[in-house]
Amino acid sequence: MKRNVILLMGATASGKTDVAISLCKRFPCDIISVDSALVYRGMNIGTAKPDTACLQRVPHQLIDIRDPENSYSAGDFVRDARAAIEVSSAKGRIPILVGGTMMYFRALTEGMAELPAKNPDVRDCIDREADERGWPSMHAELESHDPEIAARLNPNDSQRIQRALEVFHISGKPMSEWHREAIHDVGSLNYIKIALTIEPRSLLHERIEQRLDHMIDNGFEKEMESLRCRPGLKRDSAAMRSVGYRQFWAHLDGDYSRQEARDRSLFATRQLAKRQLTWLRSEHDAFSTNPLEVDAIDTISAHLVGKLG
Repeated sequence: MKRNVILLMGATASGKTDVAISLCKRFPCDIISVDSALVYRGMNIGTAKPDTACLQRVPHQLIDIRDPENSYSAGDFVRDARAAIEVSSAKGRIPILVGGTMMYFRALTEGMAELPAKNPDVRDCIDREADERGWPSMHAELESHDPEIAARLNPNDSQRIQRALEVFHISGKPMSEWHREAIHDVGSLNYIKIALTIEPRSLLHERIEQRLDHMIDNGFEKEMESLRCRPGLKRDSAAMRSVGYRQFWAHLDGDYSRQEARDRSLFATRQLAKRQLTWLRSEHDAFSTNPLEVDAIDTISAHLVGKLG
């Protein structure tokens, strides 16, 4: 018999945590975070991490499991998520994976491609070219080779752009093609997908802006100053590429004003939400609902009852 796993997916600021906690009151669920920034310790305000009281009431797995000096990959997530799913299922409970890092969801449900090994010489060449042209230009180059992957990446996501270009230059084959050829190892898991989509889009944009201003008013800049004091953490560290962190690090370096850092963070977060929604539209078998509807939890619960059996 297949074990049920709920996937609660949504764009940033769509209320995923609130929905998950509400569902935990109705179903015997364990929350497993699917967020590439929440894994890092010390990154609390800028990630909208649930506070200590919330985490004590409703524990979340895969939060605060890495220092920000260390990177965390999709492969790391798949390993950790599968282990957490096994523990939850063994207790007779239902794992509910909650987050907005769509690449992690896809890696878990569709498998990881056996990509070519990293090549330091190719990476150095890409990095030197990026120093001259900038990562948005490298993103444009990636788009000419692999438009499918490029559409999912921020033009400043140097880590993932570098890897996608590296794979193409080493193999002559786009990363998207490698992914399509990946061996899918779903095993005994039955994924039940819930997509939270706020309409109209302008309302989501408004929520994003309100949340960002709340973060800034509640000490995000001080959090950044504390992170910058960590000797092993650099501006180009993987953790600091997260939206908001990248822009405010640049502000503290004197690249631009606090207001411009805020405005750039807002633009980057809205662009992130746009990419997340693009991913959600491509998810087959996902039950889509607006979490702001009055009866949203009832609607989701009724769907789950039908799926869980």
